Amino acid sequence: MSEPVNDRVSEAPDPQSPVTVAPQPAIRVILMPKDTNALGTIFGGIILSYIDQAGAVEAHRHAAAGRFVTVAMREVVFHFPVFVGDLVSFYTETLRRGNTSVTVKVVVEAERARTRGTRVKVTEAEVVYVHVDEGNRPLPLPAGT
Repeated sequence: MSEPVNDRVSEAPDPQSPVTVAPQPAIRVILMPKDTNALGTIFGGIILSYIDQAGAVEAHRHAAAGRFVTVAMREVVFHFPVFVGDLVSFYTETLRRGNTSVTVKVVVEAERARTRGTRVKVTEAEVVYVHVDEGNRPLPLPAGT
């Protein structure tokens, strides 16, 4: 074992231990007063728009230079409101890959501005994207992506 550095002990990694990487959000935003509804919380449509954008980031991992259109967003239930100043993260995961489509799960988490470190799961959704050509006709996804 080597000497502690900044109160942390440096050791050689155990080659048998699994590597865990914290998930990174596809996008992260701080929501502003312009995004509020009549009740003073963030308008649900703003969150839906970001869900669509985050899912598209994930879909493009399957065809980087391709075009995708959103064809479905499955049930979205808001469990908690989002407030002005909250840091909102949109985490994505590919659930299914078809011949021309990609289904993406998007999980939305808000870190409260007023109580630092407090995080809540706001909602989640499944979004279906179809890879299309310039005429908006379905196009097979490239192999091996």
